[in-house]
Amino acid sequence: MEAIEKGGVTSPKGYKAAGIHAGLKKKKKDLALLVSDTPAVAAGVFTRNVVAAAPVLYCKEVLKAPHVRGLVVNSGNANACTGDQGLENARAMGAAAAAAVGAEPEEMLVSSTGVIGYQLPMEKIRAGISQAAEHLSAGHGHDAAKAIMTTDTFSKEIAVRFPLGEATVTVGGMSKGSGMIHPNMATMLCFVTTDCAIGKECLQGMVSDITDRTFNMITVDGDTSTNDMLLVLANGQAENPEITGPADEGYAAFYDALYLVCRHLAIEIARDGEGATKLVTVQVSGAASLADARIAAKSVCSSNLVKTAVFGEDANWGRILAAVGYSGISFDPYGVDIAISSAAGSIQVALKGTGIGFSEEEALKILKEKEITFEIRLSEGSASATAWCCDFSYDYVKINASYRS
Repeated sequence: MEAIEKGGVTSPKGYKAAGIHAGLKKKKKDLALLVSDTPAVAAGVFTRNVVAAAPVLYCKEVLKAPHVRGLVVNSGNANACTGDQGLENARAMGAAAAAAVGAEPEEMLVSSTGVIGYQLPMEKIRAGISQAAEHLSAGHGHDAAKAIMTTDTFSKEIAVRFPLGEATVTVGGMSKGSGMIHPNMATMLCFVTTDCAIGKECLQGMVSDITDRTFNMITVDGDTSTNDMLLVLANGQAENPEITGPADEGYAAFYDALYLVCRHLAIEIARDGEGATKLVTVQVSGAASLADARIAAKSVCSSNLVKTAVFGEDANWGRILAAVGYSGISFDPYGVDIAISSAAGSIQVALKGTGIGFSEEEALKILKEKEITFEIRLSEGSASATAWCCDFSYDYVKINASYRS
């Protein structure tokens, strides 16, 4: 597996993108267009929030078709809680993008992110789509990644490639997300492209499984968005033998590449949490089942008390154990070991569910690093899971107290 320097959604063969300022924001880029030169199979996973935005509802319908050609994304306006008019605007947005790139209306996926409860300014959207279509290029993937950002402080992009028989397969992606982040899915938009030849059902199975291991294992603030979606497009231009199931050559390698891309993009969202100063990795081992391990890891990540302790660089391990305790899983509290580690070292802070003597100075040194890991070892079995979050700082409140202004 090889990482592509400055790679992104246009790294695989046959993809072009653009990112422009359409006027939904005051100055920054706010509309992205991504197109495959040839029809692509597509798979997706969406928010489990009952209050689903119009683009989510629309994309679920589009994905029933055998192929798509691309997607259009706007930031600055979520097109959520906008009723029948919002759904009609999502359809119109897809139709405008299709007309601009020579595709059929039902071949374009649509996504939106931003403030909830306002109708899209369709004149600006249509003009922006026309402008973006004129700037489509394999070299404009980074512009597209910038255009989908809201409160993000940096764009999130990655691409990898690997040999598959006589072919070379590439997987690229971009995502956005910083606040309103919580599992099922984490609040975010993520778009992944590949030139791999793979069956639609096979791709959907992979995407659903990988989402549970990546995007559903991150949290920032406990809020699940109305607009979350992960969309993956595969146009087959690598010309490898089509992958249709686990027994096929290349299935494992492609799964690993897709997992690597999604894992990276998920972690970058957690790292860029609103007001975040530290990335936190929570590793749970010794659980009775995979489900228990995931629940425990996410419970720790979701604890505001744990996250504020990280911000304060306080080795308050009791908050970690308490979060596992109220997670809902069954375990022996006197069979839990906890350690804290970072680039500055590692220190055990609890043994058999009980505090032990440890150096507060050494713990502080470890917690001053930008990336912290909690290792939680249960004594129930052999299952393990990893989740990611960030600390909870003063700036999170400042950002969200004035989000609409």
